[in-house]
Amino acid sequence: MYSIIKSILFFFKPEAAHEIAMRSSQILLNLPLIGKWIEKSIQPPKSKPVVVSGITFPNPIGLAAGFDKDAKWLDLLKRLGFGFVEVGTVTPKPQAGNPKPRLFRLPEDNALINRMGFNNEGVEAMVERLKKRPKGLIVGGNIGKNKITPNEEAINDYIYCFEALYDYVDYIVVNISSPNTPGLRELQEEKFITELFAELQHRRIAKAKWKPIYLKISPDFQQAAIKELIQIIKKANVDGVIATNTTISRENLNTDATTIEKIGPGGLSGSPLLDQSNTILSFLGMELGGDIPLIGVGGVFTKEDYEEKISRGASLVQIYTGFIYVGPRIVRKLLS
Repeated sequence: MYSIIKSILFFFKPEAAHEIAMRSSQILLNLPLIGKWIEKSIQPPKSKPVVVSGITFPNPIGLAAGFDKDAKWLDLLKRLGFGFVEVGTVTPKPQAGNPKPRLFRLPEDNALINRMGFNNEGVEAMVERLKKRPKGLIVGGNIGKNKITPNEEAINDYIYCFEALYDYVDYIVVNISSPNTPGLRELQEEKFITELFAELQHRRIAKAKWKPIYLKISPDFQQAAIKELIQIIKKANVDGVIATNTTISRENLNTDATTIEKIGPGGLSGSPLLDQSNTILSFLGMELGGDIPLIGVGGVFTKEDYEEKISRGASLVQIYTGFIYVGPRIVRKLLS
């Protein structure tokens, strides 16, 4: 059934299809009797809750940041079976993001290329929605900096979002690894990471409740660089790592090179990212496994993909592109 729905949605531009899919799903699930039947057919089987960083996750499958940028769809996503949802990336001020078109499908590769550029309505708008978040769903807040904020002032944007979101989410994620904000990945260095995490950890002391602060990293590290990053993670006392963001690599794609060149820059996600993200996850698992939790993300489409992430050290697994290509039953398929 979803293959037919997907073929219809793929007639629309990706951002329009996203809105159509979410609104249509919400309408269908709210229909009397039919909605309950659909929800029952989508929900995953009961699984043993997973405790990570002191948080009890109903199941280990989450939706990665970037899908629900403004926390608009939390009730719907809970009904689709996700154990947790990461909202954002959110910035202090609203921003439009990069010019359209900025999201592209690569069906031959089960992949996407995006250069969205942290388009969002700003942290205050997100907080107002999170005040009404559904009970029983774990929510993470993924924070970034505004495009116009120079890197030397970036720490202030992260602090602002941290303070605004802290009371309304279960964990915080520092995103300095998106390839779509100019200069952002330059912040993946020791001075910035250690200073930022020291400041956020200091501010956390004054909070009524301790919540973990995670770091989301790029997949585009060479072996020497990832080893250096692991030492920085240890030094900064990062509470957990999300591995990984999208890649700027264009290797081993089935889509013809002319099409790829025409699309231009952006982060690649989906099946081609699986091996690359798993390599980074393995390094982290060997060096950090048992010390801090790892969340695996990148290229998860099947139960085997999910189990591979777990075998390499992930305590939790996030999906994004797989949700678009496999459909609303993906959490059920991964956990069945």
